[in-house]
Amino acid sequence: MRIGFVSTYPPIECGIATYTEALNGVLRRLRNETFVISPFGAQGREVFPVYQPDSPTLSADIFNTSVRMTPDVVHVQHEFGLFGAMRGVAVCELILRYRLAGIPVVTTLHSVYPKLDDDEQIILRNILAESDAVIVHEDFQKETLSRYFGSTDHVHVIEHGVREMSPIPRAKEKLGLSGRKVIMLCGYFRPSKGFHRVIDFFPEICRRDPDAVLVVAGKIRGIEAREYQRQLFTQLNDSSMVDRIVFLRGQFPQYTLDTILSAADCVVLPYEKGSQSGMLAQCFALQRPAVVSPLPAFQALVDRSGGGVVCQSDAEYVESVLRILNDQTYRRQLQENMQRYVQEHSAWRHIARRHIEVYQQVVTVPYGKGRYVYFPEPSEQLPTLPPSPPPEVSSGAGMLRMAWD
Repeated sequence: MRIGFVSTYPPIECGIATYTEALNGVLRRLRNETFVISPFGAQGREVFPVYQPDSPTLSADIFNTSVRMTPDVVHVQHEFGLFGAMRGVAVCELILRYRLAGIPVVTTLHSVYPKLDDDEQIILRNILAESDAVIVHEDFQKETLSRYFGSTDHVHVIEHGVREMSPIPRAKEKLGLSGRKVIMLCGYFRPSKGFHRVIDFFPEICRRDPDAVLVVAGKIRGIEAREYQRQLFTQLNDSSMVDRIVFLRGQFPQYTLDTILSAADCVVLPYEKGSQSGMLAQCFALQRPAVVSPLPAFQALVDRSGGGVVCQSDAEYVESVLRILNDQTYRRQLQENMQRYVQEHSAWRHIARRHIEVYQQVVTVPYGKGRYVYFPEPSEQLPTLPPSPPPEVSSGAGMLRMAWD
């Protein structure tokens, strides 16, 4: 089928951009035609950068271009900061435009928290009412929507996809960390990430393990959280263990990020707020054991996979990190759990096929058993993906109709 995405897209630095790039690539391998309508700055095959996020004509700009591409379905990747002023209210107008044009809309809600503020409720209520189907990543998110808005029969739970790959060889050597036990903080600097907590308890880890080092591979996106960044850098420079803290800076394109993460013995994600984490998906891709906070999405993934440790306090973080650093059997078991879970459940090939099933429920074939035909040009030929096992249908998701490939 022909699928149009509305999303940020690389090289724009955004977790949703990375998410859409991965999903888009696998859908194309499954012989679907796709295109992406994105903000200015995006690049790629069939990617059309046509709008500024703060433009007063955002919804019209996106709609007018996308309808010319004759999509069977439009898939909107939603986060409150992506669609302009007033918490991105323009996305509601955009979805209404598609409805009036008779184009089915699937919306993925990437930011559904257990508690929704008034603005979030207004936006989400309208998205739920006007989208033909909605996707969230965790069961608790669907339960949240049901609690606030009632019926969620058209809401589907499809977890965050993960790449299938092996760690980059000799990563520690490439970073000058041979022989060290590497604890890693990685991602954008924001107060909600809780990186400051790790810097606080890192001296206790050093006291108990002389080979431990803390690698901070952080990025600054635009001018956000500048005061927090200033405080964090001051904290790093003033740490009593500053000689055992390595700060890596750069743009971190995917291979660079993969190399950095491959050097980690464990990754600490002490997030104070979040609905899911692209960084945790990166950890699973590279089998890097994760020590995480008890956010519902983190807790759910650790419970399902056995690929990490959930910590309630700084003392628990210290004990969990030290065990991963020093118990090779335990660390290997976590890694094996992560790898097995990805292969069996969360690899992008599984996730993309579940998306196709959702699309098929909302697309009407006007000619009975009409079958969509698309053969990529030889220059676009991609390796065939291995088959996926039949997906498990999340509770309340409803039956999935297989109409055509």
